[in-house]
Amino acid sequence: QLQLEESGGGLVQAGGSLRLSCAASGRSFSRSISTYGMGWFRQAPGKERELVAAISGGGGSTSYSDSVKGRFTISRDNAKNTVYLQMNSPKPEDTAVYYCAGQDLPIVRTTASVYKYWGQGTQVTVSS
Repeated sequence: QLQLEESGGGLVQAGGSLRLSCAASGRSFSRSISTYGMGWFRQAPGKERELVAAISGGGGSTSYSDSVKGRFTISRDNAKNTVYLQMNSPKPEDTAVYYCAGQDLPIVRTTASVYKYWGQGTQVTVSS
C-alpha cells in the first residue's frame, strides 16, 4: 500500500516559480518506490482531472501535457521516496488542485484510471 502526501502548494505570481513535493510512505512499504511509476495530475473547478506530467520508476523517462511542456519539470529522488514537480513561469490557467499519484508499473503511463494510489491534493493558485 502506497501512501502519498503532497506539499509545496500555495499562491504564486505568474512568471514566478513553485516546487511541489510528494512524499511516499506506507505501513507495509516493502517495495522500493522505484517500482512505481508516478504522476502529477491537476483539477481546476468545473474541469476534469488531467495529467500534468508522469515519470518512470527509475526517472529516466518522462511525459508532459502540451500545456506545461517546457515550463514544468517532473523528477524523483528514490532514496528520499519523493517525487517533485518544478513549476516555472506558471500562468493563471495553471491554477488547480494538484495531485500526486502512483501506479504499479515502473513505466510512464498517462491515463488517470491506471493510477491506484492518490494523495489528498495541494492547491496552487497563480495570480496575474
